[in-house]
Amino acid sequence: MSSSSGPLTEELQCSICLEVFTDPVSTPCGNNFCKTCLNTFWNNSRTCSCPYCKETFTQRPDLKINTTLRDISEHYKEKSPEEKAEVVCDVCEDRKLNALKSCLVCQSSYCQTHLEPHLRVAGLKKHKLMDPVRNLEDYICQKHDRPLELFCRDDQTCVCSFCCVKEHKNHNTVPLEEEVEDKKTELMKTQKDVQQMIQDRIKKIQEVKHSAGVRKINSEKEKAACVEIFTDLIRSIERCQTELLEMMEEQQKAVEKQEEELIEELEQEITELKMRNTELEQLSHTEDHLHLLQIYSSLQCRPADTRNWPEISLKTRENLETLRETLDQLKDTLNEKLSQTVSSELKWMQQYAVDVTLDPDTAHPELILSDDGKQVKHGDIEQELPDKPQRFDQCPCVLGKEGFSSGRFYFEVQVKGKTDWDLGVARESINRKGDIILTPSDGFWIVVLRNGNEYKAGASSPVSLSLKVNLQQVGVFVDYEEGLVSFYDVESSSHIYSFTGQTFIDKLYPFFSPCLNIASKNSNPLIIIPV
Repeated sequence: MSSSSGPLTEELQCSICLEVFTDPVSTPCGNNFCKTCLNTFWNNSRTCSCPYCKETFTQRPDLKINTTLRDISEHYKEKSPEEKAEVVCDVCEDRKLNALKSCLVCQSSYCQTHLEPHLRVAGLKKHKLMDPVRNLEDYICQKHDRPLELFCRDDQTCVCSFCCVKEHKNHNTVPLEEEVEDKKTELMKTQKDVQQMIQDRIKKIQEVKHSAGVRKINSEKEKAACVEIFTDLIRSIERCQTELLEMMEEQQKAVEKQEEELIEELEQEITELKMRNTELEQLSHTEDHLHLLQIYSSLQCRPADTRNWPEISLKTRENLETLRETLDQLKDTLNEKLSQTVSSELKWMQQYAVDVTLDPDTAHPELILSDDGKQVKHGDIEQELPDKPQRFDQCPCVLGKEGFSSGRFYFEVQVKGKTDWDLGVARESINRKGDIILTPSDGFWIVVLRNGNEYKAGASSPVSLSLKVNLQQVGVFVDYEEGLVSFYDVESSSHIYSFTGQTFIDKLYPFFSPCLNIASKNSNPLIIIPV
């Protein structure tokens, strides 16, 4: 393409078709070509190599359109349309021939014939010739009517030789060609930088896609494992439920049968007693004294009881005790299954363990952090620290250095020997000045300990937690996309509390507060421990 199209032409030119790029693509070696031109070149070649630098590729690259270069090329085409009118000779009278050169001094364009004096006459040889253009006035200084053949670097504008003597005197001026070459060099460097940025982003896309693929596979495996664990638990519960119902039904039938037999025997005894009562009534009024005396002894004997009532009561109690024992056994079995499930769930979560380090720039001035950033406790003296926007100034709190805006993460903290503490996660945009409210609506998802044995979850209305033993080591798990924050007793592998169905809108940071140390009753530090 002609140089009249502007200094950018060569940088936007495909080295195959020698035209401005159409759908430009980049090769791994960093050169650019029209997508169709490069595909055609490779289709007609035995090897897959760069047409420009000849570097050979082991396999044919997957060509992606360089959108930045395409936008620049299209913008250039709009400013420099292809359908430029031909420049004709200003001297030809009858049949105008196409101009071969334009003279900036004469401000005319010449065909090959009429250009001949400029190539032969000594005075004309000094004139400034260029590829033919129609707008010669744009290349002439409007003030001095001289060619714009110099460039003022101080004012960043094209000037003529007279401008350098007057308006741009003592300015840094260079020949126009020199400045153009410098600009081209800069453009080439910029282009290489852009190409490198493109390659970096292509590589990043590939890494993200690979990571997404691996994460998807792992997620499917994790889902399958969770389904299997809970399916086993459900089956165990259903089996225990069936066994319990069957046992209760058998016990019920046995009791009902025992009751029916007892009622039948009692009714029979009642009938016999009524007959005996009738006999006694009749004999009490008899006049046959001899007969009365003869049968008196037999009438005095009490009829034997059909049942031993204390024994019946004892057996009933024994049956109830057996039923209770069975229920307790089933309860223990379910608790054991549930504990096994929670333990498996905790092990699964521990694979997302992250290395948490405390951020000193967020720590309240009264907090003392260890040199490795893994421990924090409350001191007695407020330290002189710069009042940074991210620092807590009223509440004795500190955040982890690294925030998380996606995926899952897990960390464990030792809380042994403390009477008060706060632990969980907080969003980046929380209020850090003055009093703070530890609720999800204010950006905090935490569990707290007060007075040595009062555990609570910091919900909108604090939820009291009933724990069998005091916590020694707490695990915190977060699933950003699922809106889940869970707390676990690491030693017993038991679940403490979960915030579910949450919506996270910015980064989440691990949150710690060792609370105040009053009279050395809460002096132990919170310790981040490796998983």
